Amino acid sequence: MLTMSQVTARTAVPADTIRYYERIGLLPPPERTSGAHRRYDERAVDRLLFIRGAQRLGLHLAEIGSLLEVRDTGECPCEPAETLLRRHVAEIDAEMARLAALRRELTTMLSQMPGPCADPAPGAWCPPVEEVTRSA
Repeated sequence: MLTMSQVTARTAVPADTIRYYERIGLLPPPERTSGAHRRYDERAVDRLLFIRGAQRLGLHLAEIGSLLEVRDTGECPCEPAETLLRRHVAEIDAEMARLAALRRELTTMLSQMPGPCADPAPGAWCPPVEEVTRSA
């Protein structure tokens, strides 16, 4: 059995985060010593590493919890995981398209910049307001 500090050292997950995961049900409550100190087994370490890895992939804690719930029933979580990952890939693709369009707009505006300007005149904006409002 491992102490909290041993688990944090092996997983790089802070103790406060581990306690939070216990509170929200991502990590089952650990065994306790007679002095109420937590003791974790290797399954807890494995689970924490999975949670961190899934977070690095952009999954939210609720989504991770759903996958863990399926796994905890003894079922294979691969099918729901595939659905979840496909949805995230689609979201990333949409965001990349949005950012590419934004980049095109910005480079167009940059190419139309007048260069050095004198004192700003009333109603004159840089970039031109009509360009900004047209692209909004």
